Amino acid sequence: MTSSATELPIANPGKFYIDGQWVDPSTSRTIDVIEAATEELYFTVAEAETADVARAVDAARRAFDAGPWPQMPPRQRAQYLRAFARAMAERFDDIVQLWPRETGVIASIVPAVMEEVPAAFEYYADLAETYPFEQEVPTSSGQGFGMIVGEPVGVVGAIIPWNTPMHLAAWKLAPALLAGCTVVVKASPEAPGSAYVIAEIADRIGLPPGVVNVLTADRVASEALVTDPRVDKITFTGSTAVGKRIAGIMAERIGRYTLELGGKSAAVILDDMDIAEAADSLTAGACFVSGQICASLTRIIVPRPRHDDMLEALAERFSRVRVGNPYDAGVQMGPLASQRQRERVEGYVRIGQDEGATLAFGGKRPKGLNRGWFIEPTVFGNVDNASRLAQEEIFGPVISVIAAADEDDAIRLANDTVFGLNASVFTHDVDRARAVSRRLRAGTVGQNGNRADFGIGFGGVKQSGIGREGGVAGLLPYLENKTVVLDRRPAPAATEERLNT
Repeated sequence: MTSSATELPIANPGKFYIDGQWVDPSTSRTIDVIEAATEELYFTVAEAETADVARAVDAARRAFDAGPWPQMPPRQRAQYLRAFARAMAERFDDIVQLWPRETGVIASIVPAVMEEVPAAFEYYADLAETYPFEQEVPTSSGQGFGMIVGEPVGVVGAIIPWNTPMHLAAWKLAPALLAGCTVVVKASPEAPGSAYVIAEIADRIGLPPGVVNVLTADRVASEALVTDPRVDKITFTGSTAVGKRIAGIMAERIGRYTLELGGKSAAVILDDMDIAEAADSLTAGACFVSGQICASLTRIIVPRPRHDDMLEALAERFSRVRVGNPYDAGVQMGPLASQRQRERVEGYVRIGQDEGATLAFGGKRPKGLNRGWFIEPTVFGNVDNASRLAQEEIFGPVISVIAAADEDDAIRLANDTVFGLNASVFTHDVDRARAVSRRLRAGTVGQNGNRADFGIGFGGVKQSGIGREGGVAGLLPYLENKTVVLDRRPAPAATEERLNT
């Protein structure tokens, strides 16, 4: 199981990128990155300890407090973002080598996902021309000259997950850099390759030293990034359990944070929707990144008379999904990212069976795939919405079909969860879709599929997170509003950016 290229497309996996240089780690500790489809060693990276994290934070702190970066006008920082975008586009082939090997995602989807990466940098570069970083406002007394100035929040710790690392890093890094923040990027141990590509790009485009720093760490050293008082903000994508821990630590020192956490997202199938069409969409979504997506639609809520038809349609389609080598043409789903993930999914299959749900298809290792962390796409029917199968995030290709008495009951069931990240309404009646969407408690609601859109903004309610990433809303967490009141309007030359009134 090999792709067309075999050489590792990153140059310095044994080092960290700190203060504009590739530096040696403080210890000889390393992390093995295992290829998901073969269970064989792919490459080894240096593992950061707390001393390495402190060194990266020091560089970012110095670059923010004494460097030119936060003092540059946004239009000047935007030039670096455009350079990032160009360089990212040139590294597409490298990500095709890294991402499927690290996590098992099928290679055929990588180019489409990666198109969003340079687009994210271009989007925020464009925002430098339109966002009011300085805005004239009237004073309450009617005297003097008032301004609201959006200033960078400071040093940012960006904790990147393993499932779509380059995509999610881009939507954190681009707005942080436009705002004038300096950043410590903490890569995941399972999939650090994309972070190294980011470091190489930062070095290549001549980003000022300390503005972007990159290392790979496990839990102890990662927590050192969160507890360091020199870090002004943490942006994290990952599990709700870890998000709660981060929020607690940051609250102790009134630090800022953005959390994009777990989901158990509902697809509400209305009575006018074609079952076959809905099943096609849901099958494709369940296989995307092997279901290891927080926004996956995993609770399929259907009118009770249509439950069996929905379950049968999904089981039939799941049975035809081709699971295998991520680089093979025609493969629709690769392996899970790690042995731990596969064991987790298998555990929930057992839980579902013990709870009395109907296993219609899946739950086993596919025939002929004796190595790699493969599992069949899995669908359960007759699922109780109060069960663990329906309430806990599995993070794998496992979906539950749940019967509802009527439309109101379907909405009640969809909202009966601690999560609120994503949802979908399946109907071709756009007015019904809009009406139902307004009643669903989720950060995103799409019509007829997963329509999560970082260009507009993405994030959750309830235990699915705090804050938004993408869009104008994704810039705001990296800015602090400062109120400035002057005796009179300053001369135009006194400000570097045009006042937007």
